[in-house]
Amino acid sequence: MPNPQFTKPWHGVPRENIEWNPTVDADACIGCGTCVTGCSRLVYRYDYDRGKAVVADPLNCMVGCTTCANTCPVNAITFPALSTVLDLEHRPQVHHVIEDDLITRRDQLEWHDVLPDPQRRVRLSVTSITDVGDRTRLLTLAPVDDTDCLCQFIPGQYLLLEIPGSAWLARAYSIGSAPRDDGSIELQVRRAADGRVSGWLFDHATVGDILIGIGPAGHFTLSSHPDTPLLFVAGGTGFAPIKAMLESQLTHPGDRPITLVWGNPESDDFYDLDQIDQWLRTYPALRVVLAIEHPQDRPDLPAGTETVTGRIDHALSNLDGLTGIDAYVAGPPAMIAATLTALDHAGVPRAQVHVDSFGG
Repeated sequence: MPNPQFTKPWHGVPRENIEWNPTVDADACIGCGTCVTGCSRLVYRYDYDRGKAVVADPLNCMVGCTTCANTCPVNAITFPALSTVLDLEHRPQVHHVIEDDLITRRDQLEWHDVLPDPQRRVRLSVTSITDVGDRTRLLTLAPVDDTDCLCQFIPGQYLLLEIPGSAWLARAYSIGSAPRDDGSIELQVRRAADGRVSGWLFDHATVGDILIGIGPAGHFTLSSHPDTPLLFVAGGTGFAPIKAMLESQLTHPGDRPITLVWGNPESDDFYDLDQIDQWLRTYPALRVVLAIEHPQDRPDLPAGTETVTGRIDHALSNLDGLTGIDAYVAGPPAMIAATLTALDHAGVPRAQVHVDSFGG
């Protein structure tokens, strides 16, 4: 019988609603019993007559655990794709349950030793707010102290944003611009369904508010040879790190081939079109492709942009000359997976694909 100790909800999701348990290939199983005796949750029983392992209580299985499959000497055990678990983790409700647990159990879970931390905590003032449609908000943040800045930021990195007075954990946002002369930066925030921090930034943030920036951090930075053609692929607000990296490349006109593919569900989700127009005017070797899943009244697009009806992977499947390029891809997990598949089909080696993925 399933053990109630093991079948309680997983971060708020009823265990019976999660398809996660092992499957044993009886023909491949040699009956060694490693999985049966090694699982402390009694997922397995042993068929002594046939000499086979049997999955008896699948709900006892720890969500995400694959120890038995890893130790099976004949690879007779399989699990659902790990994306089953990752999709759950990206739900705001699941994230909130984890966050609440960390806050409630701080006395029990907090680690009190201290390690050197290269990240900096900077007080940032909200100096401007611009809404793009009803789902994207652009925030300009400037250091409160004129002597402070995020000057060490490398395009492509992210910032942890903390709301003073809130118990919520800091959220990571890619920095959407190189630091300006006044030290200010741009964050591009997508409203997440039931999102706590994104909800606050949309519903309560005003010019003059003080936030805490921690960082910068991350390794999604340009590492290509100066002559290698570049492909930048952005899904939604994945355009933020891509924009910062593009800015660093397009400072001076040149002839290095660069392609930007940016996808959004709706036409009005696109922003910074004036910036794209300026890039196209000053950098003749730049190609811009906008993928729109549900095109309606398209905004006035800069001259020279191309549009594709569909997802980013559809747009990539129609591009030629992708071999020999270095690709930089940023966006939500589902978009990343489809993009990687499209780049595989185009013959782009995974070693030449650099990825920055975030939750929805």
